[in-house]
Amino acid sequence: MLDLTQAENQIQYVTSFQDLVTCPFNGENNAMCWVRNLKGDFSEIVRKVKLKENITVLELKELSKLQLSEQGNLAREIIINDFKLLEAHGASPTLNLIKCYQRDDAYPLFPTDVYSFHIDRSPVPVDTFLCTYHGDSSEIVPNSQAIQKIIIPEIRDGLKKLYQGPDEGFEAFLSEHFFDLHYQAKNEANLISCGIGKLWRLAVDHPESKVLPCLHRAPNEDKGQVRLLMIC
Repeated sequence: MLDLTQAENQIQYVTSFQDLVTCPFNGENNAMCWVRNLKGDFSEIVRKVKLKENITVLELKELSKLQLSEQGNLAREIIINDFKLLEAHGASPTLNLIKCYQRDDAYPLFPTDVYSFHIDRSPVPVDTFLCTYHGDSSEIVPNSQAIQKIIIPEIRDGLKKLYQGPDEGFEAFLSEHFFDLHYQAKNEANLISCGIGKLWRLAVDHPESKVLPCLHRAPNEDKGQVRLLMIC
């Protein structure tokens, strides 16, 4: 059996935005969560936006122009305030309405899309922030409860056949095609739902990071349901 305390050690819960952005990651902790119980009707925002593609970016100017009820306006004010807080912190948030992400079928051995547990990587110090306001939420798995896919023997052998190049270039090939970013949850892994309305800060793989990057993935959306997600 896998130890549930591993998930508890990974996540630190905070009660303010200031704590969210200033508390350092350390040890096993690589996910920070500002727990909130948001008021307002976020589903109304989803209903009022005409979706033309599987992923629609909703600009704040367009959001501000929507004719909303009192509850819808409360939801809009929360989103705008989240944007202001993150932008003041130096982040560049986007608000997405998501029917579904594009599936990766280029490499049948395993997909490298966001439905697979993966880490984010950056050449400079940065964190990933996300909040699901409506719809299914993202998931996290403790690092100790997942295995990097490229070290699984049958997957590694398959990638070597796909590569067909000199041995000294294989690791670079894995990185260039983002295979090394993806992980497979172990049997009985304790998957953690990011929930609705909670603002998360996730550790990213970068040269100055002192902790492991956080493993996360997008949910398999219910057909016909649209997610409202802020991410940066």
